[in-house]
Amino acid sequence: MGLALTGALAGALAAAQVRAAEQFIPMLSYRVGPYAPGGSGFFGGYIDYLDMINKRDGGVNGVKLTWEECETEYKNDRGVECYERLKGKGPTGGTVFTPLSTGITYSLIERATTDKIPVISMGYGRTDASDGRIFPYIFPLVTNYWSQNTAKIKFIGMREGGMDKLKGKKIVNLYHGSAYGKETIPVLDLQAKKYGFEVKHIEVPHPGNEQQSQWLEIRRYKPDWVILRGWGVMNPTALKTAQKVGFPADRIVGVWWSGAEEDVIPAGDAAKGFISAAFHPSGRDFPVIQDILKYVYGSGSRGNMTDQSRIGQQYYNRGVIQGILTVEAIRTAQEKFGKGKSLTPEQVRWGIENLNIDEKRIRQLGAFGLLQPLKVSCFDHEGGGAVKFQQWDGERWKVISDWIASDQSIVRPMIEESAAKYAKEKGIKPREGISLGSDCGHYSENLKKIVSGG
Repeated sequence: MGLALTGALAGALAAAQVRAAEQFIPMLSYRVGPYAPGGSGFFGGYIDYLDMINKRDGGVNGVKLTWEECETEYKNDRGVECYERLKGKGPTGGTVFTPLSTGITYSLIERATTDKIPVISMGYGRTDASDGRIFPYIFPLVTNYWSQNTAKIKFIGMREGGMDKLKGKKIVNLYHGSAYGKETIPVLDLQAKKYGFEVKHIEVPHPGNEQQSQWLEIRRYKPDWVILRGWGVMNPTALKTAQKVGFPADRIVGVWWSGAEEDVIPAGDAAKGFISAAFHPSGRDFPVIQDILKYVYGSGSRGNMTDQSRIGQQYYNRGVIQGILTVEAIRTAQEKFGKGKSLTPEQVRWGIENLNIDEKRIRQLGAFGLLQPLKVSCFDHEGGGAVKFQQWDGERWKVISDWIASDQSIVRPMIEESAAKYAKEKGIKPREGISLGSDCGHYSENLKKIVSGG
């Protein structure tokens, strides 16, 4: 009887531990200041998705998802403070960080690598971190900035009647004065040489609510196209100022951080015709969004968005995609390390690096048309790379292109060379063969020479 009782108690304790298992997800959010629209929309969608998984599914194989926000104000030093505050919380520590800031991502690379905690910088961050052999803990998933810019030049070439028609054209790169804004200068310079167009880089100081001198310079330069690499208040200011100097909105192509409803609605008529890159659409018709409305906001419940009219907009849907990728990484890791238990950040890192979300799985997730297929590996921490383009008609975004693939003949050599130089500077030995549970392939002899100082 004693043995039976002991066994029963042990079984009950084990069952309680399974029921009590949780996965802690830290949130480096920002909901105040000039970039609050982007931060509040993104993290609202992210949190609502995690909340829906708990309420609809009981968590991930019985493991409840928990989270805590820390306000960074989109400032690098605050981002580091929040990282240090949250990284040790939860039963196994911070599962994965999503800074929603290229500057904060740069600031966390060495810390997160030392702490063995993954960082997802979906559609932003340091582009050469796409080479996971050098950056094992950093994941610029879905599509990186250099990929986007090659697709953007392809799109402009299509509008001009062919890539050969780019020769002699003038393009202005109007960029936010930050690490984010400067990230694409090298790839644009390279493309200018390849296709024969001129590129002029014009910086807009943070936060970007005064641009009169920049647009007067643009008017004097008379470019054929302007690439708007803005963020937050810089975007509607750019569109309104462009209208004042007579530059047409349909000759301005924005990055996806310039292409949300919050970027165009404040600009009024000045935004009509504006084009932006996108790696997902707006809209509420996706089954996954409908499930959020049902399980998180149904029956008078309150989700994370106080303004529910923003549900289904660009930043919100981007947060939902972040939620999908995070949960699918946890699910993938559980398949290897065990269901029903809290995973370590290192185990979740393996889950991210082994993500394989095909069209069938996207349909099962209720996200068909919202998320492109994604296959991540040690070699490739981007996993996707395709871009669509959308145009604002004064009321809503309309998709005006099919998926446009990035030009990896330009992007991948730049990534590998830049990553190899970083490895040489930091004394990092590239992962090769089987490393951290992933097949990393082999580094080329040329890049080995860069790493070794040859």
